[in-house]
Amino acid sequence: MAGSPLLDDLRAALGTAAVLTDPDLLAGYRHDEADLCASGMPAVVVRPTDTAEVVAVVRVAAAHGVPVIPQGARTGLAGGANAVDGAVVLSLTAMDRILEIDPVNRIAVLQPGVVNAALAGEVAKYGLRYPPDPGSWESSTIGGNVATNAGGMCCVKYGVTGEYVLGLEVVLASGEVLRTGRRTAKGVAGYDLTRLFVGSEGTLGVITEITVSLRPAPEESLTLVAVFGSIATAGAAVAEISARGLSPSLLELLDQTHLRAIEAYRPMGLRTDARALLLAAVDTGSRAPADLARLAEVCTFAGADEVFAASDAVEAAALLQARRLAHPAMERYAAEAFPAGNGGLFLDDVAVPRSELAALLDGVERISAEQGVLIGVVGHAGDGNMHPLIVVDRADPASVARSQRAFDAIMELALSLGGTCTGEHGVGLLKRDWLAREIGPVGIRVHQAVKAALDPAGLFNPGKVI
Repeated sequence: MAGSPLLDDLRAALGTAAVLTDPDLLAGYRHDEADLCASGMPAVVVRPTDTAEVVAVVRVAAAHGVPVIPQGARTGLAGGANAVDGAVVLSLTAMDRILEIDPVNRIAVLQPGVVNAALAGEVAKYGLRYPPDPGSWESSTIGGNVATNAGGMCCVKYGVTGEYVLGLEVVLASGEVLRTGRRTAKGVAGYDLTRLFVGSEGTLGVITEITVSLRPAPEESLTLVAVFGSIATAGAAVAEISARGLSPSLLELLDQTHLRAIEAYRPMGLRTDARALLLAAVDTGSRAPADLARLAEVCTFAGADEVFAASDAVEAAALLQARRLAHPAMERYAAEAFPAGNGGLFLDDVAVPRSELAALLDGVERISAEQGVLIGVVGHAGDGNMHPLIVVDRADPASVARSQRAFDAIMELALSLGGTCTGEHGVGLLKRDWLAREIGPVGIRVHQAVKAALDPAGLFNPGKVI
């Protein structure tokens, strides 16, 4: 490939330094963090720094009929950024500039490679906040968050990424640059093309600029922990909190498997004897102590064995950090559970109505027993979005088969409860069949029609979503 026309044209457009062909480097761009999803070896990785260079890459790839795989930090968990053989991987991590922060209009304009935590740090200097906070916020990019419509721990009160995206700049398959949306607080002119591209996982165009809305920084939050003797009881407590009209800024659930994995990964004195733990917070200023007391009362009423408030901001931050460690802790647990580090995770990401959360949690425990696999459960209990993590031995076909059956059973259960196949991680490769079941044949035809209109050659992130 060293002297191929494709590479020659890319180097002419971007310069040699931005075009990566070393096989060892290419291997690092094959896939995101999803386990057991197929991936191929790209022909080349390119790292543009502005929209004009992205346009050039898209036009070169189209001229050669080569697929384009947009990638951010590759922290995704559904295979949405996985390469296919011979593709051009378009890495957007070098497009990492915050172009504007406007404190009067409470907006920020940025390139897609800006890391979530970096944006949060910059807008905090103006007394502002960008609320979406996925668990990978210290490494995931805003572009990737937009592409998957990522959630986070504050979603129970503040909503997901898409609710903060005001406008986009998108490079289309034709090489044209489309600008969508607005900078104003209100605006309803025309079709909502911004929302079309949010969550499209790179299948419709390449996002090169993002305008997001900001909020005033919240007052310091107060945090409590409720310990439960069963995971279903914790789910019932969540439903009761919602039924009483309470509005926590955070309401997270960790089961015993996760508590033990986190404590082994980074000891911090967690209650590993608990079957489930609810982590809740309020950020309502002067009302916060009373609001926290009401949450504690509801948890006790619902059957919590123990409820205690964080003693100070340091302890509260440690509890939040424990929740953020859930996935890496389970990755280590899985790796150590089987010989030669062959342990992996089959990660589900389902969301159900809050009223059905206890039924989902009960069902996951039943499926775990029926299939003979270990399933840890963690997630955003406040909005019914849970992440059952199925521990699998990658080297054992029987283990993989049991895990696949468990995964499918959880998906089927969630849909039967009126839920959805993904709450925040996207469809990618992992959920394609389940998306088809969820939205039906008419929904799939509409998806396909939109894809055909915007990407008639099917070169953008092929094989993902539909």
